[in-house]
Amino acid sequence: MSTPLASHAGTELNIMQRLLNNIRQLGSLGFFSVLVVLIAIIPLLFIIQNSLQLSAEKWLGLWSARLPELLWNTLSLATLVALGCLFLGVSSAWLITRRDFKGKKLATWLMVLPLAIPTYVFAHIYTVMLDSDGWLGQAWTNVFGSQVAIPDLYNIGGVTLVLSLAGFSYVFLLVKGAMLHSNRTLEEAARIQGASPARVFWRINLPLLRPAIAASLALVVLHVLSDFGAVSMLRYQTFTLSIYMQMSGRFDYQAAAGLSLVLVLLSLTFLVVERFFRKRQRYYSSAQSSLIQPSQASAWQQVLIWSWLGIIALFAFILPLAWMISWSWASWTEALIGAEFWGYVKNSMTVAFLAATLALVCAFPVAFYHSRKHSVLSNSLFNLSTVGFVIPGPVIALGVITFLTTQLPLLYGGLIALLFALIVRFLPLASQAQEAAMQQLTPSIEQAGRILGAGPIENLRRVILPMISGGMASAWVLVFIDVMKELPATLILRPTGFDTLPVRIWIEASEEMLELAAPAALMLVVGTLPAIWLMMRSDARANN
Repeated sequence: MSTPLASHAGTELNIMQRLLNNIRQLGSLGFFSVLVVLIAIIPLLFIIQNSLQLSAEKWLGLWSARLPELLWNTLSLATLVALGCLFLGVSSAWLITRRDFKGKKLATWLMVLPLAIPTYVFAHIYTVMLDSDGWLGQAWTNVFGSQVAIPDLYNIGGVTLVLSLAGFSYVFLLVKGAMLHSNRTLEEAARIQGASPARVFWRINLPLLRPAIAASLALVVLHVLSDFGAVSMLRYQTFTLSIYMQMSGRFDYQAAAGLSLVLVLLSLTFLVVERFFRKRQRYYSSAQSSLIQPSQASAWQQVLIWSWLGIIALFAFILPLAWMISWSWASWTEALIGAEFWGYVKNSMTVAFLAATLALVCAFPVAFYHSRKHSVLSNSLFNLSTVGFVIPGPVIALGVITFLTTQLPLLYGGLIALLFALIVRFLPLASQAQEAAMQQLTPSIEQAGRILGAGPIENLRRVILPMISGGMASAWVLVFIDVMKELPATLILRPTGFDTLPVRIWIEASEEMLELAAPAALMLVVGTLPAIWLMMRSDARANN
């Protein structure tokens, strides 16, 4: 007759046996994928845990004092920026895809290059240029006189302008790709029925573009919800800025966690709604349908096209770039760019290199497992690995602080804490880029290596990695560039005395030290150009 103790021990053995069997069924690839995902969701779990510790009275206090205003400000800003990006992105994509004109390739580049400028750099440059002694401020006074006040950016209109100029390129790229692959059958049928060009656009073209528009606006809105730099410099209260102030000013981590949880739920709700409506707006065309060919623009049409695209390029890229070059040259001639500045560059490059490399390594098993095991588990793990898309930098930083201070206090305040947050933040870029490359890898090639006697490690080293090296390089570059530009998590988690280029831009802009902020901003733009070049090259290959 078995004793209760023996029965309990037998139950524990059965549980351990089941656990080991489940691990064996996962395999090493699945096991490492689960491990990476568990690490990636640690900040979110600790945010949830910390926010659940808020008392009902404190939740009521947040609701009465903060949440209504923050919800209104954040949602209003997201709506206005989405409309601004939609107008700029769709109009520019339409002109470039539907008309042939001189300088078309240059115009395409000018519509994409604003992605190289971070939002906080946009905000800083335009606040300086709209001062009474700034370039735009002086031009405004010369045109309208001193009686008409220079526009003020410290309001929702100014923040909308800055974020629209910084984000419309996402809409341009996705809508341009959709237009290049559209067919002319429906348009020709509508024209035969007597529809005007405007009616064809509103009734035929725009509905067909809704999936691309929805996807691009999802990117824009998520960037608005997570933006910290522009809203902090323009002093516009949104969730991200309020979370940062709760952490850095009041040291109220529980209130910050409560606000973070609301922001995460807001982002997830938006993504769910966007995907639901996008599934109901799919359109298909036959493989034999002819693609629309752009028509040659007349002389006066070219003038109109370049007038509009030139205005967009002037304010979205040319003026900010000219300002950065001008003030950087002044700094160089005055010998203000010294060893400290190059130390900031070195810090940025070091953090970006380490974070990009570690993110690439961590994302590999998740992407490979998802591309080879088409199951509910692999899909769930892949989706969970993209949690960094919906968690803004300050929120991830808060989760890392909560986790490390309670579980691993010795790591808090060091470079490992910063790298942890950056890997979680940009793991989605690495996993999605690698997964896309692995989808092009034929399984029969892997099987051939196995048949010839190669083990799993040798097959990975000699067959798989060389064939997906291009996709991995693109993933590494994308993460490297985004880490170079990242501000809030670095600002909160950087070790003492360890400043990067974005941190210095934020500090110098706060102190109005233009000569020192401009070179750092220019270095960020120069560092981002290789990633944009890679993106444009792959886009050109896909459309040829």
